[in-house]
Amino acid sequence: MECHIDYHPPANLLEGRVVLVTGAGAGIGRAAARSFAEHGATLVLVGRTLTKLEAVYDEIETAGGPQPAIYPLNFEGATLKEYRDLAKTLEREFGRLDGLLHNAGLLGELMPFAQYDSELWERVMQVNVTGPVWMTQALLPLLEASRDASVVLTSSSVGRKGRARWGAYSVSKFATEGFMQVLADELEPTSSVRVNTLNPGATRTAMRQGAYPDEDPATLRTPLDIMPTYLWLMGPASRGHTGQAFDAQPPKGVSPGTA
Repeated sequence: MECHIDYHPPANLLEGRVVLVTGAGAGIGRAAARSFAEHGATLVLVGRTLTKLEAVYDEIETAGGPQPAIYPLNFEGATLKEYRDLAKTLEREFGRLDGLLHNAGLLGELMPFAQYDSELWERVMQVNVTGPVWMTQALLPLLEASRDASVVLTSSSVGRKGRARWGAYSVSKFATEGFMQVLADELEPTSSVRVNTLNPGATRTAMRQGAYPDEDPATLRTPLDIMPTYLWLMGPASRGHTGQAFDAQPPKGVSPGTA
């Protein structure tokens, strides 16, 4: 698969597009929202913490990006009605949706499966799988209304090869990969909506620190460093690519441009 890790997007890459980002208040979601806005997109900032969303809103406005919209929502407690209400609001305000980045996620705990708490398992599945699935279903008509819509679901290396102690998180990311393949296969014959997964890789985030507390964050790429692939997938250059699993970083020992 060709490498998009060193993609150099034009400044107006996403001009005129409406893009929704979940988990937009911090980490990779915040970096993606700011990067998409910097390249012309009107952002719909979705997350569970209003103050964090407001901070990202202010950052986008200060940088001169299009005025974003804020929509607080917590996947843990969200209902089908809330997803449908979100879709109605976006239809009323924008009439379509050109991009959807499912970035919100819950790590859970790293422990042997025999010791895994059932309630925590259900929470991880709700945030990582069930919520994004039903939100996507509610937003499909708006995505279909776009001439060039892109859905990007956040995956993980442990969603492509299982690893001991990664429990619900690993299983949820396998489910993410499966959902992407099913939806992409359904839409490809008749729709311009493309659906792919993206594995961010080892990135300097709070979730990464929780999983690897002894790791030196300075050795990791920042969320901003991995934005080229996010921009490529959200923009028109990725047309024709659907049902695929992408990585935002090259394999270890491989430099960008040669991956």
